[in-house]
Amino acid sequence: MTIAIFGNTFRPTIVSLLKVLVDYFAPKDIQLLLDKQLYEYFKANSDCCPDMPQLIESDNFSADLALSIGGDGTFLTTAARIGSKNIPILGINTGRLGFLADVSGNELEKALDAIAGNLLSTEERTLLKVEVSDHRNMHYPYVLNDIAILKQDSSSMLTIHTFLNGEAFNSYHADGLIISTPTGSTAYSLSVGGPIIVPQANSILISPVASHSLTVRPLVIPDDWVVDLEVVTRSGYYQVSLDGRSSVLEQELRLRISKADYTIKVARLHDHTYVDTLKSKLMWGLDKRN
Repeated sequence: MTIAIFGNTFRPTIVSLLKVLVDYFAPKDIQLLLDKQLYEYFKANSDCCPDMPQLIESDNFSADLALSIGGDGTFLTTAARIGSKNIPILGINTGRLGFLADVSGNELEKALDAIAGNLLSTEERTLLKVEVSDHRNMHYPYVLNDIAILKQDSSSMLTIHTFLNGEAFNSYHADGLIISTPTGSTAYSLSVGGPIIVPQANSILISPVASHSLTVRPLVIPDDWVVDLEVVTRSGYYQVSLDGRSSVLEQELRLRISKADYTIKVARLHDHTYVDTLKSKLMWGLDKRN
């Protein structure tokens, strides 16, 4: 078995976690591939960093499993590195909430035993693809969470003309618009009042950010629909963020959003379910009076 490891080097706790991983897998017939940046951080901050015969220096690698050590942002970065390789990703949480990175630090030993025993379950998560009307190369035009259309500066609100399957639907007058997958329904969209959608739902969620109209509400559509966006701003520019990867576009450029032709595999411990994640992260069912 080969395990690719990615991590958030802004959290010093990752050094102790990496030491646990190396010590656990060293006696076993399991090869570890560390992201080069992560390895250099490990080596600079630990006296016990082993020499690695192979490092991940580009996106040209193969593995049976990927470990993402950090929060959900690290998981999204790992998913972008994995791309269409069909490698399951297990998230080990060193961040805060952690809907994707749902293995807590006190479950690490349990997770390692599950990895060694090939006892992880996997579920597939939908991605969305973004295309720009000038056909520019956006490097990685896919998102696991969401696409956010936002103001590029502090000027007045945006007007976002929205088309569903080529039919004019609505012109949003707002600070922005979020197009998210079911996975992304617990991310930015949730903070602006969007609904939570289970990952198995074949849908796309459209949520306005600070809409000027009180009648405008989040909308759920089938994920085989195509969403086209035309943005009008006073500044002539707008910001588009793909899972946190931001760029500025001229308002003449239109966006087309559709379902990607591949999925991301999320690895989980057998006793971890999405319902359990919601209950633990959002404290549903918890009686604080006790």
